[in-house]
Amino acid sequence: MPQEASPLKARIQDSVKDAMRAKDKDRLGTLRQITAAIKQVEVDNRQDMSDDDIIVVLTKMTKQRKDALSQFEQAGRDDLAVIEKAELAIIEEFLPTALSEAELQAAIADAIQQTGASSQKDMGAVMNVLRPKVQGRADMGAVSSQVKAALSS
Repeated sequence: MPQEASPLKARIQDSVKDAMRAKDKDRLGTLRQITAAIKQVEVDNRQDMSDDDIIVVLTKMTKQRKDALSQFEQAGRDDLAVIEKAELAIIEEFLPTALSEAELQAAIADAIQQTGASSQKDMGAVMNVLRPKVQGRADMGAVSSQVKAALSS
């Protein structure tokens, strides 16, 4: 059964067209990287991606850019750091708005309550409930450490 077209994918494709019309080579290059990453996953899985699937890909791309950015800054390669920052900004345009600290804490508390988690042994269950709600809207590494802290107390 065919999945309905992803509005996020359509938005990205429209941005590609706009960048082509504006002759914005840098933006176009990053947008093409995004579409290539999405297409790669679609080909590998032999299915069209939903918005949630695309957000997972975009989240992975932002993590890669942030890692590269910190390495370039440590190495004093400001020329390459500037490129990573620009790509990161373009990718983040397509991610949902980030959760505030209060929203994240409320989501964690809700997930702990839903799962009845009482210790760190239950962390996997809490993360499984939490992941779909916060994916692309919060750094999963930070979320994980906050869940661990909440379960420790």
